[in-house]
Amino acid sequence: MGMKAPSVIEAIGADRAAGYACVVQVVSTGESLLKRRLEAMDPEDELVEGALTPRDYVLSYLEQAFPIHAQKLVEIDGNIVAEPLRDADGQLVVSREALQLREEAMVELMSLAPIPSALDQIIWAFGDETVAEVTGRSIRPLKSSDGALYIEKRAASSNSSETAAFMDGEKDILIFSDAGGTGRSYHAAETAKNQKRRRHYLLEPGWRADAAIQGLGRTHRSAQVSAPFFRVCTSDVHGEKRFTSTIARRLDQLGALTKGQRETGAQGMFRSEDNLESPIARAALRGYYADIATGRAVAMNYETFTDWTALRLIDKDGVLLEDLPPIQRFLNRVLALPIHMQNALFEEFTARISDQTERARAAGTLELGIETLRGERIEQVSAEDLWTCPKSGAVTRIIGLDVTDPVHVLSADAALDRHSGKVPMVNRASGRAALLSARPMQFYDEDIVTLMRKVVRPTGSSYLDETRFEASAWEEIGKGEFRRLWDGEADGLPKTTTKRLYLLTGLLLPIWKDIPSGNERIYRVTPASRASMIGRTVSEDGAAALRARFMVEAPTSVEDMLTAVRRSTKPVDLGRGLSLVRRRVAGDVRFEIEGADRGAIDGLKAAGFFTEIIAFQLRVFLPHGDGVDSAAILKRIVGETSDVADRAA
Repeated sequence: MGMKAPSVIEAIGADRAAGYACVVQVVSTGESLLKRRLEAMDPEDELVEGALTPRDYVLSYLEQAFPIHAQKLVEIDGNIVAEPLRDADGQLVVSREALQLREEAMVELMSLAPIPSALDQIIWAFGDETVAEVTGRSIRPLKSSDGALYIEKRAASSNSSETAAFMDGEKDILIFSDAGGTGRSYHAAETAKNQKRRRHYLLEPGWRADAAIQGLGRTHRSAQVSAPFFRVCTSDVHGEKRFTSTIARRLDQLGALTKGQRETGAQGMFRSEDNLESPIARAALRGYYADIATGRAVAMNYETFTDWTALRLIDKDGVLLEDLPPIQRFLNRVLALPIHMQNALFEEFTARISDQTERARAAGTLELGIETLRGERIEQVSAEDLWTCPKSGAVTRIIGLDVTDPVHVLSADAALDRHSGKVPMVNRASGRAALLSARPMQFYDEDIVTLMRKVVRPTGSSYLDETRFEASAWEEIGKGEFRRLWDGEADGLPKTTTKRLYLLTGLLLPIWKDIPSGNERIYRVTPASRASMIGRTVSEDGAAALRARFMVEAPTSVEDMLTAVRRSTKPVDLGRGLSLVRRRVAGDVRFEIEGADRGAIDGLKAAGFFTEIIAFQLRVFLPHGDGVDSAAILKRIVGETSDVADRAA
């Protein structure tokens, strides 16, 4: 936290110059450390910044816990283990080399510049006449004009007076801890003199999600002139994600209590990928373990990983262990690595979490609760009553929405910069360029193990099975050819894209089992010039199947007929006394024609249908499956779409 303070101070200075009021949320105040230092100091000694840091704790740790005793290797039951080395008197032998290492570490530690707490640094930088402090501290260190430190005692009423000074505009910066995180308001209230827009810095979220949310709510309240702008303060040490992950996980748990809108719990600051302890993260870690063990990981080979983390992933036969180290142990071991090593490991691991999350979101298996559907323009284009409850009269409806979004396409240079670890390639069959993973990654989806490569294209990203990649026409190209192909395709893309979305609203529980599953999302949406609504998404095929299931309207096109028969066992009327129905014959799904008399069978066979004698009955079936154009065959007997519509009318 202390290392983040200079960047935060610089950002606060820029915000103040732009006319904002700044609020900083912390948990630690350093008061207990200050009191212990004062108790141990001689009254004549001068208070220095070095006394306000936990450096002495690290020194004590080095003195007591640094391993200085020599060891010997012995064999026990065929295993080589280390035991303490003792002299003739039974005393532990001290290693001179280890003593020297400890001495060098202590000297290096003492030569480092002191890093006081972030709270003190911010107050010293802007002065106590500018910063309002709402914490539980009874004493605090301040700096005089000549830079000397002195102790100021704070009255019990300081928090109230400091809050009033900030809300009245006498002070532009306010810092609060848990002691000021409940029961107080720091927002741009309509009744306050200080109505500047708030810049809320979440400098230290702590370990309690409820307390963090309470703190965020201090600047975002009703009857405010403007909403605050939240800033989460993190460093470029990726191991810190271990701590932000905990607060993200607990925020997810708060939202999961009601299955409600999760983004309101986290105030939109944390994504699904930020939770490193979720089921998706655990699946990504198992895949990453397999990649490390088989040499597909770039950051570190298996021998180096085992040596530095003491985590074993494979047995003596080279097979991946069934009981792998849990994610908490992995994260804690990575925290002990040198910065460059933990950054490399975390970067690869979090990239796999993002990929796993992206695939789950595309498949509709990502549990997000209620989401807000956003788009440049959302228009309601249709509304159909699907089903009416006979008891309550409540109606289930299918709402058709057209969602228009701008197309954000990266340039070739930006794509290369953002995806620096991927290889420029071209598909010689299609002539299109893409960035592909240099090595396959192992994915775990409900115990199904697959090797996949990520494919990044101007139109978005997807995943390619390794076996399909090996059989495809992808080949590596130079960056010059890649830029030409990528930018040429990107320039020809439309500026906006519109997709059709069907939302199932109203009473859903009685018919829930009849709703087609797959890619289920719950959205809150406000179409243009219409009231807000909440519903479950269904695909276009799912909407057609529901219409066929509840007989809202007869299918009017060959495609709708095929969709309806795939999704329901109800017969679909084809006209002329014929109907199409889905049957299961000898364990296989068949599409059977019903109502065909002797004279019609020859015509159906000529159109492409086939017959079988089953249980002494002649039955007629529509071919379907891979390589079969069922729609073209069906169209031969029902005519064009307009003719079907006329017959339905």
